[in-house]
Amino acid sequence: MTIQRITPLLFVPEVEPCVKFWTERLGFASLNEVPEGPRLAFAMLQKDGAEIMYQSYASLERDVPALAEAARLGPSFLYIEVDNLEAIRAATRGAEVYLSERTTFYGAREIGIRDPAGHYVTFAQFAAEPRQ
Repeated sequence: MTIQRITPLLFVPEVEPCVKFWTERLGFASLNEVPEGPRLAFAMLQKDGAEIMYQSYASLERDVPALAEAARLGPSFLYIEVDNLEAIRAATRGAEVYLSERTTFYGAREIGIRDPAGHYVTFAQFAAEPRQ
């Protein structure tokens, strides 16, 4: 068995601010947007093989009502490995910071911000492997 891809699906009150955050600040492309009236019900974003999806609570309530309550229970937590933490810091300037830069025991420099819907996103840059 081969896992082809894993893509987080985050539920939010409004999809549009999240799309704007990922596309305008971090350079993601919007691959698919599903309108529902004047608003977006769903969006899929991608950059460099990484994907993230957002769906509105209202859309989920219509699509799978049994999951609506569970989706509202709390924020999600994403951990994203990057090659340039300074570029991420510049791109997310002004976003709510929940984790100031730190260096971990496992060799990552990390910062954490919250997306417009309140989900927690930690960006990590690992030190380059020593050359032999």
